[in-house]
Amino acid sequence: MKRMRTAGAGVTLIELLAVLGLLAILAALAAPALGQMVLNQRQSTAARDIWLALALTRSEAIRQGRRMVLCRSPDGSGCAPAGDWSQGWILFADPNHNAQRDASEAVLQVWAAVAPGVRVRGNTPVMRYVSYMPQGHTELVSGAFQAGTITVCRAGASSSPAQQIVISRSGRPRLQQSTVGSCL
Repeated sequence: MKRMRTAGAGVTLIELLAVLGLLAILAALAAPALGQMVLNQRQSTAARDIWLALALTRSEAIRQGRRMVLCRSPDGSGCAPAGDWSQGWILFADPNHNAQRDASEAVLQVWAAVAPGVRVRGNTPVMRYVSYMPQGHTELVSGAFQAGTITVCRAGASSSPAQQIVISRSGRPRLQQSTVGSCL
């Protein structure tokens, strides 16, 4: 006895529309969580980048035996007099100890601005620059020790999780989780 072949095995239009409807509902439910995940990743990346930049600055100061400065920079060529660290930053040797990049001072590394939606700001001692001495500690232009905190948070958020890079008297940067009241 021969088996009869069926012409085709497919789905009906109603079944296809039902599956597409379910997929649309699942996508709508997943979209906000995906957006939060992207913001979390951007924030973590910015915090890790500035932490690594500080570690490199300290390492270069020790290795080269001279003062190294990490300062905020929107254009990759000079230190910014205003704004925050979100605009990017540069690393350079500072033999004249003024924490400003002069034409004769070569830029060793440039970091671009952080991703949109993330803000990087330093408290007063580290608002404009961080300067490492050949012994590995931080020091202000005035000669006073430089310790401070750089906070990475979501721009415009209130009471949001943040990451902080704490720079101790010894110059060692430490990354920690925190919560900030506002990130304006």
